[in-house]
Amino acid sequence: MRFEFATATRIMFGPGTLAGIGPLARAHGRCALVVTGRDGARAARLLELLRAAGLAITTVAIAREPTTDDITAATAAARAAGCEVVIGCGGGAALDAAKAIAALLTNPGDLLDYLEVVGRAQPLPHAAAPCVAIPTTAGTGSEVTRNAVLASPAHRVKASLRSPSMLPRIALVDPELTHDLPPALTAATGLDALTQLIEPYLSNRANPLTDALCAEGLRRVARSLRRAVEHGHDASAREDMALASLHGGLALANAGLGAVHGFAGPIGGMFPAPHGAVCGALLPHVLATNLAALRARAPQSPVLPRFAEIARLVTGAPHATAEEGLRWVSELVASLGLPTLRAYGITTADVPAIVAAAAQASSMKANPLVLTTVELTTAVTAAL
Repeated sequence: MRFEFATATRIMFGPGTLAGIGPLARAHGRCALVVTGRDGARAARLLELLRAAGLAITTVAIAREPTTDDITAATAAARAAGCEVVIGCGGGAALDAAKAIAALLTNPGDLLDYLEVVGRAQPLPHAAAPCVAIPTTAGTGSEVTRNAVLASPAHRVKASLRSPSMLPRIALVDPELTHDLPPALTAATGLDALTQLIEPYLSNRANPLTDALCAEGLRRVARSLRRAVEHGHDASAREDMALASLHGGLALANAGLGAVHGFAGPIGGMFPAPHGAVCGALLPHVLATNLAALRARAPQSPVLPRFAEIARLVTGAPHATAEEGLRWVSELVASLGLPTLRAYGITTADVPAIVAAAAQASSMKANPLVLTTVELTTAVTAAL
């Protein structure tokens, strides 16, 4: 057994932890670029705390999933202001943007020198600038991952900027920041968290550390996702989901993902479809496809018993079967009211292009087995 586990230099978790951000950030510099989501007002308390600690601040708002142009422009603004530390506060888009800007701030050349798929994918020659990641949603786990997913509208794809040095210096997870999330966003991000606990658990790169993180995270999602959607100010449910999201980020950064994310990347690049909702639409069907493929072509795979283990974790039933686990996932997605992929303009005519792109996606490399074109087509068609 050989594996590596890497994560943010420092993880701080708990209600009220945002209050300590001032001295933490100032330890990394006196001038900060603060990257927020669409609603910059949600970062008002953060800005107040940073100013009280004596930091000079420049702000950038990322209104949607970050594009290559967004990152180039924000990096130029950060350089012009003399920013030494980058602080991301928001959902996955804001955190990914912050990590990408921190990476480019200390490295020469153009973003495309380092971007995968549509760029030259060269390694970063210098460590990224200090980055502090403060999630305000519970789903992406981006605060503890080493990549940033960026959209390239010109290519209609999403691609990653990736480097071990992009792991944030500080991941500050304060569940109180998620209490005001609306139900639909809570549901979509929560299903992203669920997916990012299931896929690393089934991954061909799973290890004992990621297994433990996934198992604990799955228990928390099972007992708290519906409650967080229906009762947004339930502090216990919000804390469970924030921790589950963190566990998912830790797991995927070290064990990889699978076919759900293999599809979600190309779909997000081709259509105006929110990532978490896409994962939720795909998850039951990809799980069913993987289970059938393993039983047919790899019946001795050590991954097969894990489907029943997932079922036991989410249902709490000691003898639950793989089929009961799939049923639980399907019923959860249905109960949360997420739309199918057709809601985003995807039709059967688009399936071949999606399948072709997904087959080449980096997330597919960790899927428990290589799915055939027919299997991939079956999975995405069922999600329409």
